[in-house]
Amino acid sequence: MQEFIMVITTTDNKEKAKEIANALVREHLAACVQIIDGVESVYMWEGRIETSKEYLLFIKTRNSLYKRVENLIKTIHNYELPEVIAIPVEQGLEEYLNWVKSCTE
Repeated sequence: MQEFIMVITTTDNKEKAKEIANALVREHLAACVQIIDGVESVYMWEGRIETSKEYLLFIKTRNSLYKRVENLIKTIHNYELPEVIAIPVEQGLEEYLNWVKSCTE
């Protein structure tokens, strides 16, 4: 199991993206959250193809915190079914990963 992960979520509301990011960092569940504007998502919802402008959040954290990160996102998120997925970090700059660890302990 990888020690570090990047969790990804999206939202259609900039203020909601900031609220999620701030809560994760404040609660020491993430060292850093990047909010990327200008994402266009195409997806199937309730039998129809939908298109939305969204904000993409890249959440840097530890694998051991995933469930807490997921629960916080679900609590704050404005979507009925938010995207919450985790990607393992296979490698990274040791000093950066040490920083992530120190921010999330």
